[in-house]
Amino acid sequence: MTKNGHSNTAYVSDHADKLELAEKGQKNKAIVAKDPDYNPYHNREVEHPTTNSETLFHLLKGSLGTGILAMPNAFRNSGYITGSIGTVVIGFICTYCIHQLVKAEFELCRRKKMPSMNYPAVAETALGEGPKFFRSMAPYIGTVVNTFLLIYQLGTCCVYVVFVASNIKAIVDAVGDTNIDVRLCMIIILLPLILINWVRNLKYLAPFSTLANAITMVSFGIICYYIFREPVTTEGKDAFGKPENFPLFFGTVLFALEAIGVILPLENEMKTPQKFGGSCGVLNVSMVLIVFLYVGMGLFGYLNYGSAVLGSITLNMPEHEILSMCVKGMLAFAIYITHGLACYVAIDITWNDYVAKRLGPQRNALFWEYAVRTILVLMTFLLAVAIPNLELFISLFGALCLSALGLAFPALIQICTHWYHTKGLSKAWLLLSNFVLIIVGILGLVIGTYTSLKEIVLTFSE
Repeated sequence: MTKNGHSNTAYVSDHADKLELAEKGQKNKAIVAKDPDYNPYHNREVEHPTTNSETLFHLLKGSLGTGILAMPNAFRNSGYITGSIGTVVIGFICTYCIHQLVKAEFELCRRKKMPSMNYPAVAETALGEGPKFFRSMAPYIGTVVNTFLLIYQLGTCCVYVVFVASNIKAIVDAVGDTNIDVRLCMIIILLPLILINWVRNLKYLAPFSTLANAITMVSFGIICYYIFREPVTTEGKDAFGKPENFPLFFGTVLFALEAIGVILPLENEMKTPQKFGGSCGVLNVSMVLIVFLYVGMGLFGYLNYGSAVLGSITLNMPEHEILSMCVKGMLAFAIYITHGLACYVAIDITWNDYVAKRLGPQRNALFWEYAVRTILVLMTFLLAVAIPNLELFISLFGALCLSALGLAFPALIQICTHWYHTKGLSKAWLLLSNFVLIIVGILGLVIGTYTSLKEIVLTFSE
């Protein structure tokens, strides 16, 4: 499980499955697999394949976490009409990009006669088969994708630190009738965070992960009770937000919706991966349900609390009610467990793909691995202490990383994959549709990141 409870399959694995790229001197010819009938789906050997319903559950449970709890705040930035329409549109675009990435992986696997690939390998192989300009970038794109994944995962861990500390602070303030600094709560949870990230085998976290999922489901039921126990109204609520705040909405929704890093691992582990896509496939069904949940939480949460809504809707719940404090405590525990799983991905990328390879075989490898684990936790902790603002963190990392990983990169991969295999109107549509997505991704990254950083500076300069 990673962000918001995603499957604990790591985003990337060792680079043993990196593919041989097209030769640099390749002429403008299509690259065709030696066996045109090769089907990657029929050649996958998965030890424990997942069913369609299990994969659907993994995608759905990933939506229940810090992202969905931040949706009312996103609607505060956009207005309830713009937010409702915008979430549906962004959800459609994200789903389309995921489909493009999965189709590109299948096509590249078919050509290379490989059963499966991870995200960095798909990007590297696709650019290796694209036009000459992109072929020169192919050896580096895997590292670029890994870098964005690493920044995103560390950013997610920062969000978790702020979320857990903020909810603990809310409980302590209510019980002790005080107003402690949220940074003190971060210091209190630092050692437990380090210890949980010292767990090297995820199977030891699996029982806690199951418990965290059950706690999350119960907590969401109670949150819905608080939202609907009083009639919601549009009175005093903005139907359309200020245009300058839309990038914050965009970044938050991307952070909440996107699961681009775990899509390929989930699809690769399915018993019937051909059922992942399609009009009524696992992906479409899950995304329709996820978008419905997000629009519902964002819309009714905003209509209930209005402009007073905070970075997590749990922080708007009654301070002194026992049930409310129980929800905050349960979700703080659930997200604490999820931190160990989310940081596992960052550890996997940092240690297995970079540090361990540079160190080589040596006796002190275990010591250095624990050092890397500790340093990564300390990095997320220090960044959270420096900027203990939940909504700005979510918007920043959503815009910075997921605009690239979820929009621009899949579009670029699609162009390169089919560059020599389409012509005429098909090629014109390929270029037009994907260049639009690349432009949207770049604008979202630049404007969203700039707006989030500006808000961070303004918030803490005051």
